[in-house]
Amino acid sequence: MQFIDEAKIYLKAGDGGAGCVSFRREKFIEFGGPDGGDGGKGGDITFIATKDLNTLIDFRYKQHFKAQNGLHGMGKQRFGKYGEEIVLYVPLGTQIFAEDGETLLVDLSNDGDSIVIAKGGDGGQGNVRFKSSVNQAPRRATPGFPGDELWVWLKLKLLSDVGLVGLPNAGKSTFLSVTTAAKPKIADYPFTTLKPQLGVVSINDEEFVIADLPGLIEGASQGLGLGDRFLKHIERCKVLLHLIDASSDDVLHSYDIIRHELLDYKEYLDDKVEIIALSKTDLVLEEELEEKIAALSKHTGKKIFSCCAVMQDGIKQILQYLQPIVKS
Repeated sequence: MQFIDEAKIYLKAGDGGAGCVSFRREKFIEFGGPDGGDGGKGGDITFIATKDLNTLIDFRYKQHFKAQNGLHGMGKQRFGKYGEEIVLYVPLGTQIFAEDGETLLVDLSNDGDSIVIAKGGDGGQGNVRFKSSVNQAPRRATPGFPGDELWVWLKLKLLSDVGLVGLPNAGKSTFLSVTTAAKPKIADYPFTTLKPQLGVVSINDEEFVIADLPGLIEGASQGLGLGDRFLKHIERCKVLLHLIDASSDDVLHSYDIIRHELLDYKEYLDDKVEIIALSKTDLVLEEELEEKIAALSKHTGKKIFSCCAVMQDGIKQILQYLQPIVKS
């Protein structure tokens, strides 16, 4: 399934039905009073968040949504039927913005969260509403009110427990493929991953979600490479697993590039728990690996893991370390 994380759509709630002008016409009743009913309310447009979706692809092929209008009122004080509402399901983490793309209307983060974004117009009043002691036969009714009409932006920020970050070709997709049932594209060149991939890890009878995010390059926070479009997904991750290619000539520089881009995008990302691991350890000698682990540990002040996803070496240790952090 194609991953779509942004969509601009048009919403038109239903218009209210018009009120009716009608009078009783019955045998032996010479002066029947007014009996025109009210018009029906127009249908609303409601958004509901569901855990069963993880992409906005449905909104790529249909961008216009119009709810049903309310029916007009009728004689014998019959009210018009309400217009049928439209319910749109979106993934958890979907944010709805106004047409400017910046004004946040709502953030749907929990399963079952819902909101009426476009309200249907109220129905008009029938002439029975205008009967009074001085006007026994009113010929007045009101039209229905128009429903809300607007363009909105849907923007998805993935909800995952662990976010895989690192430079292009750092081994993130391979890590995801051996730890989950996800089948991301894997190749020996940069930017193999062009869209986020999700996978579920099962360990010690518990599960958590890992998101493989496209590789970042220097200047990504300003839009270079794949840009900051995918950095937003990191905001919802509880833990960051930072993979660094062990065969890199300068692992410290590789680490600093990613950290700089994360903090340049949003400073509060510095507060997220970060697990650091040197990947592709099969490409370096053991002595060189130990030197790089020591240098990186001194540089960051953190415990450094090492792994080889292809050989599945060191993978279990990382997952066991992640599990209690994710569940805390």
